Amino acid sequence: MEREVVQIFRKRSIHQAKLNVPTLVAVAAIAILTTRGLDLLMLLNLLGVRGMIDFVHRSVQTWALTLIFLGSLVMLCVEVRCAFVILKGRTWGRWVYLGTQVIAVSYLWASSLGWGYPELFSIPGESKREILRSLITQKLPDLLVLFLLFVPSRSRLFFKLQ
Repeated sequence: MEREVVQIFRKRSIHQAKLNVPTLVAVAAIAILTTRGLDLLMLLNLLGVRGMIDFVHRSVQTWALTLIFLGSLVMLCVEVRCAFVILKGRTWGRWVYLGTQVIAVSYLWASSLGWGYPELFSIPGESKREILRSLITQKLPDLLVLFLLFVPSRSRLFFKLQ
């Protein structure tokens, strides 16, 4: 009986050893989940229930706005999925997250310069430099997450070994 219990614990420790997530990777994944959750809570607090209903109503006025709105919701879901996949050590999760950030920054930059639907997603500013500074400030947490996923050697090694 004791031998079987010892073997069970040995098997568990072997499986757990494969799932030792480096602290920086865990912090990055938790940061993705936290920032997205807080973004939603802050938006709900800012707009209120009525404001959220109005926002959704304005977002579905035309097909183009509806596609942009649905695309943003899909990107939110993809980012949350990436956080869980990153914890499992799948390297594609960090690359997909990087892709979502490139898409988000590109669209925010373009819409802020008037090449999209600025009434939905745009950053206010008088000049391109001011808009870029605001955009970088707004995306700083995501840049830090990308740094934690790609730069430290422990993070790169973790994804390489999985």
